[in-house]
Amino acid sequence: MPISGNALVRSTAALLLVGLLALAAIVGTTIWLVERNQVYFDEGLEARIARSATVNLRNALQNAETGQRGFLLTGEERYLEPYNDALPQISDLLERFNTVLKPYPEADAPVAALNAGVADKLSELAQTIALTRAGKRDEAMAIVETDRGKDAMDEARTLFDGIITAADERIVAGIEDQRGSTNALRWVTIIGAFVIFVVVGGSALTVMAYTRDIAKARGDLEAANAGLEDRVRERTADLGKANEEIQRFAYIVTHDLRAPLVNIMGFTAELEGTVGTLQGYMNGHDDGDDPRWSDARLAATEDLPEAIGFIRSSTRKMDGLINAILKISREGRRQLRPESLDLNEVIETSTSAVHHQISENGGSVTSDVKVPRIVSDKLSLEQILGNLLDNAVKYQDTARPLTIVVRAALAAGNRISIDVQDNGRGIASTDHERVFELFRRSGAQSQPGEGIGLAHVRTMVRSLGGEITLVSELGTGTTFTISLPRDLRNYVGSVQ
Repeated sequence: MPISGNALVRSTAALLLVGLLALAAIVGTTIWLVERNQVYFDEGLEARIARSATVNLRNALQNAETGQRGFLLTGEERYLEPYNDALPQISDLLERFNTVLKPYPEADAPVAALNAGVADKLSELAQTIALTRAGKRDEAMAIVETDRGKDAMDEARTLFDGIITAADERIVAGIEDQRGSTNALRWVTIIGAFVIFVVVGGSALTVMAYTRDIAKARGDLEAANAGLEDRVRERTADLGKANEEIQRFAYIVTHDLRAPLVNIMGFTAELEGTVGTLQGYMNGHDDGDDPRWSDARLAATEDLPEAIGFIRSSTRKMDGLINAILKISREGRRQLRPESLDLNEVIETSTSAVHHQISENGGSVTSDVKVPRIVSDKLSLEQILGNLLDNAVKYQDTARPLTIVVRAALAAGNRISIDVQDNGRGIASTDHERVFELFRRSGAQSQPGEGIGLAHVRTMVRSLGGEITLVSELGTGTTFTISLPRDLRNYVGSVQ
């Protein structure tokens, strides 16, 4: 089933929304997991720092204790090297230890006890070493045997071991937490990538299907256009032939009609002469005794002249109609001659032809042309404008001066628009289309004519590839609008 434009927009919007939500979820989850990993890393780092400070302090105390014992046993100063090396470090290491554990209020009591124990142990070490150096080794050993230093060191080791164990547990837990976060991030990335892949794939498939439908539709349209062009060409050729046949038929008909009409007009003229002779005779003689004489005289002097007058009027009207048909037939056969024209000059020439008729009654005719040079048939344009201007003069409203405005402007589709506007008596809405029909007239028949003017205008406009319409209101005026191609050669080439 072909995908419509609305369906494509809806499906693409839905897929993009899903993709956007998936991307937002991935970004949000990734940021949250990264933050959690940072927390786990910071906690592990703090645990490592605390463990390092504890181990270093413990090792320094053990080194100091080892140096003290070696010195007490041997009395040799070289055994005090571990003590001498560790002693200056213990103060710094103890301060760092206190700093590391300061953020943890639960460690305040053990840390205070440790500080006291370390101070007591250092005091015991310093005292025993001093006594041994003074030669009072027995007193020093007595102090050692009281287990005062041992107890302080045991308490410190217990605290050290607790801190190291807690730090190790925190490090292990942090590693597990980081591993869990990493796994979660991996799965979020995989799932999000899958969702995005599905969205992109779905969008690609939808676009490909829509593009395929467009390509198919374009192919069908091209095929239809090719067939349509052939059909249009055939129909145009058929219409051209039919038009030629109609024109030929109109010419033959009018020609054949004119022959008997000429005979009728000739015999009518002869009949008028005979009636004149008969009238002279009847007027010169009077036979009042015969009742038939008065009837004959009435027929010769009144009835026959009236009948001949009707015949002559009818033949003149028929002659006018035949001439009109011949005029339209000849116009249809006339070869168009496209040439470059200044439309303003054509309009000025047409308006100047009626300017005297309009101005003598206080009217005016103006033009407003905003069109560059065009290519069209000059004679047809002059006849079109001339007919419209003549109609405006012929059917002006006697209650006010006639005003005519001719405008020309560019229109869409490389066309031009020409408006012929007047303030004449107007045309009833029911006759807007009727006035373009052959031998049809609108309104009061106060002016002579056969009703072919606007039919002729429409024929000429259409021969130029255009169309004519009107807007009119009784008592207000009429505006005829002509739409024409800017270059007649394009139109002539398209219908050949």
